[in-house]
Amino acid sequence: MSKNGNKKKYIVLIILVIIGTLVVATTISVKEKRHLNFFEKAVKDSTTFMVGAAYKPFGFIKDKIKESNEKNKMYKEYKKLKSMANKAKMYEARIKELEGEVDNLKKSLDINQTITDYKTINATVVNRNVGAWYNTLNINKGSKSGIKEGYAVITDKGLIGKITSVGNFTSTVKLLSTDESINKISVKIEVDDKSIYGLLSSYNKKNNTYLVEGISDSSEIKNGSKVVTTGLTDAFPSGILIGEVKSVTKDRFELAKAVEVTPSVDYNDIDIVTILDRDSK
Repeated sequence: MSKNGNKKKYIVLIILVIIGTLVVATTISVKEKRHLNFFEKAVKDSTTFMVGAAYKPFGFIKDKIKESNEKNKMYKEYKKLKSMANKAKMYEARIKELEGEVDNLKKSLDINQTITDYKTINATVVNRNVGAWYNTLNINKGSKSGIKEGYAVITDKGLIGKITSVGNFTSTVKLLSTDESINKISVKIEVDDKSIYGLLSSYNKKNNTYLVEGISDSSEIKNGSKVVTTGLTDAFPSGILIGEVKSVTKDRFELAKAVEVTPSVDYNDIDIVTILDRDSK
């Protein structure tokens, strides 16, 4: 056998002896209730140090496992809170939508109280054709609710059009903003303590304005003056708001005034409408 092999055997033997001595000495020091000598104290201190050093990696791993578990728990709580936050946003949006509908209904009821000569029927917009957005819209009331062709349709902001087609449970409203031909509507412009009469003849989609023509009155018409229906036709009662004067020019024949009117209604935001039953007048 080589010298190196014998040397390794001696080293292993010495280590085993030392470990055995440490174990025996530690056992004796634990069992016997007496003062430790110098050698026993050294052995105990060394053993304690080695045990502590050996335990440190296990303690580190234990701490990491605990930290990982806590992170997983926190992540689950975070996901739960995030889900609750998303639901809260959804509910908030729905609440705002419902509040808007309630406000519109309240405003419609206020208008209904002022139109005493006509029976009113409230309805909801159920469909609008994107290709004919400014021409027509469909509502959820029809002949079963007493609606007939020719009835005027308003919102809380003012006049929007009239009924042109009626089914049992739905109807079609032709809007004043249509680019199709419409029957001229008799209107009046309120200037100070007098009214100036004219005819609403068309709508300019690009400028978002009505055109009122046929005004021969020489009185000054101020921008911002209210434009309302006259009640001179069966379809529309008097005093329904149409809009405000934006500008005043001469008509194409240079004989009368032509007035641009900004609609009081936002045609992109119509949800609830009121139909005026003229037959109950």
